[in-house]
Amino acid sequence: MALKDGTASWGEAVRVYSRPQVIAMLFLGFAAGLPLLLVFSTLTAWLRDLGISRSTIGFFGWVGITYSIKVLWAPVVDRLRLPVLTRLLGQRRSWILLGQMGVMLGLVAMVLTDPTVSLVSVAICSLLVAFSASTQDVAIDAFRIESAIDEYQGAMSAMYIFGYRIAMLVAGAGAFYLADWSGWSTAYLCMALLMLVGVVTVLLVSEPQRAVPEETRQLESGLKHRLHADRSGWWCRLESWFLGAVVAPFVEFFQRNGTWAILILSFIGLYRLSDITMGIMANPFYLDLGFSKTDIANIGKLYGFVMTLVGSFLGGLLVVRYGIFRPLFAGAVMVALTNLLFVKLALMGADLTWLAVAISGDNLSGGFANAAFIAYLSSLTNRAYTATQYALFSSLMTLPGKFFSGFSGVIVDASSYELFFTYAALMGLPAVLLSWLLWRHALVAGQPLQPNSDKSTLP
Repeated sequence: MALKDGTASWGEAVRVYSRPQVIAMLFLGFAAGLPLLLVFSTLTAWLRDLGISRSTIGFFGWVGITYSIKVLWAPVVDRLRLPVLTRLLGQRRSWILLGQMGVMLGLVAMVLTDPTVSLVSVAICSLLVAFSASTQDVAIDAFRIESAIDEYQGAMSAMYIFGYRIAMLVAGAGAFYLADWSGWSTAYLCMALLMLVGVVTVLLVSEPQRAVPEETRQLESGLKHRLHADRSGWWCRLESWFLGAVVAPFVEFFQRNGTWAILILSFIGLYRLSDITMGIMANPFYLDLGFSKTDIANIGKLYGFVMTLVGSFLGGLLVVRYGIFRPLFAGAVMVALTNLLFVKLALMGADLTWLAVAISGDNLSGGFANAAFIAYLSSLTNRAYTATQYALFSSLMTLPGKFFSGFSGVIVDASSYELFFTYAALMGLPAVLLSWLLWRHALVAGQPLQPNSDKSTLP
């Protein structure tokens, strides 16, 4: 059901969560979220438990670079057909399955490797897990975008976030419980087996339809002709593939969006700036106020987890009900304003009630904004280059926030937590302004989104 005017009834909005492709994202989100902590915080706990030095453990943080540079091999996931697998499963499902197999193989190899004997082997195995997981992410993002129209993307992303968060609980707290009961090898072996949730899902779901619009074909043909890459010979064939898989996605994005392309990319980089900047100082802030680790775990982690899920559900619901731009704008405003709750908490001190209020506002707004933002990013992609363009957007959306968050401790040390959280709130203002401008631009254009020319073929 396409939404003609960008709105739907509340009944239709709720029923979107019962659609098979939306439910499938719960399990694919679980498969995507499970490997993350297993090569980060859970792995560092395992290594430290074995007596590995902190300096050595710190180098394992470099494994995470694979998640930030996945755009480099996204064109391969977009275009390269896997022998046998692609013929049996299709382009998206075959790459998702390959990524899942790589994750399982890497986790089992880590179980069979003794970190005290060969730490390099553990590093190689963890790199295999991270590379396979990030490849799976690229393919799942493409699968999600191509499986439903834009108005459903909020619900798709909300269900994906739900599964992702559950997996992080399993890979975090669950792995610790298993390790305490039967050792780290048993814990990691169980995590490898849980990846079968994603494998079974891939085998049960249908491959989404992909229709390459004629304008896109003409764009690629023109690029190849101008650069003489349409001749015969292996080198020209390689040039032709590179132009179609790597160059064309970026040319198409700028050509489709014109002078608004730079503004859109700026908006993508700034939307989560406030959220990411304040996030790194949250736990030190709670401890400095005098909250116990139990308080932080109960309210900050468990209760915060529930509020994030509620926010994601509401964000996906309102995207279906009102279209993308109104929830996107509301999310930007909410994220900026809720940072001010931490200013109040800093003034109140170790007050559990205000901790719960601040956590409620922060996680609810974060989940809401994230669901709307993922829906917006999904709407920007051309279905011919889904994996490549979305990988670019998802990499760009965290880069500025990660950079500025590095200065958060300096600001707190030089001033106070009150000033820092006020500063974090003000950093959300550009996102509020840009989301309003893009909303107005869409209204002037006479449609809720700038459509991709092949969306009419989707359910």
